[in-house]
Amino acid sequence: MIQKKMRVLGLIILLGSVAIAWTKTEDDSFSNLKVLPKDISHKELSRIMVDEFSDGLGVSCYFCHAENKATHKPDYASDEKPEKQIARKMMRMMLSINKKYFQVKHPRIGDELTAVNCSTCHNGQAHP
Repeated sequence: MIQKKMRVLGLIILLGSVAIAWTKTEDDSFSNLKVLPKDISHKELSRIMVDEFSDGLGVSCYFCHAENKATHKPDYASDEKPEKQIARKMMRMMLSINKKYFQVKHPRIGDELTAVNCSTCHNGQAHP
């Protein structure tokens, strides 16, 4: 009888843990996205930031993102650094070029179908 209760309790704890893991948290939403989709996943945003921006320009997060003085981590929502505004202009330019000259109907940042991306011009350099 006790073993059956322990199994049921274990199952309840397991299902509760899975439900909590699948529940969307505040960390899953991002603020101040102006070019990237507002509903972008954490995984996709991380891939774009690392594969497209960091690798494409050879820079770290702090190149575009200001430091949060309290946490000493990047303040991703801040528009303090002009490089972030420049990055947004470059993203819009890249989307426009792909749409106008390469007939990509719905170009997206990080999409493998885009003909022109950050590396096209930057080639791993912050200033091409």
